[in-house]
Amino acid sequence: MDGTLGIERFERFALRVGPQVTRYGIVFLLLLFGGMKWTAAEAHGIQPLVSHSPFWGWLYGILGVQGTSIFFGVFEVTAAIAIATRPWLPFLSAAGSAFCVIMFLTTISFLFTTPGFLASEGAGFVMKDIVLLGGSIWTAGEALATARTRSETEQRSR
Repeated sequence: MDGTLGIERFERFALRVGPQVTRYGIVFLLLLFGGMKWTAAEAHGIQPLVSHSPFWGWLYGILGVQGTSIFFGVFEVTAAIAIATRPWLPFLSAAGSAFCVIMFLTTISFLFTTPGFLASEGAGFVMKDIVLLGGSIWTAGEALATARTRSETEQRSR
């Protein structure tokens, strides 16, 4: 048996399954992390990060600790649902992914806006957002390409 046949099989498998694992892995993590935002432990856990952010620290004066955490949770869960609609509503999925790009850039900024955080043990937790940022950029582009292709196909069939 030719060794390249096995490599080609794996290549086809990876190209078929890899995008699904990436997209729905992001969805799963957003649902998990978004759902955790309703807990007091998570609300207090993110407080040092968010409170030092020049973009989001002001929310605590309006919503309080738990309300601010829930605010972020709502957006995470909403983005997860939007991304999951890719088979039916690729443009909505792309919008959810684009929102995540902004969200992950914001959370990565916590590494630099929270005093001492870059050198702390918690920094690794935020650094995972670099990978999620890359996945979100890719899923946004892929979903937009699908939406464009479907639109062009529909226009030709009219």
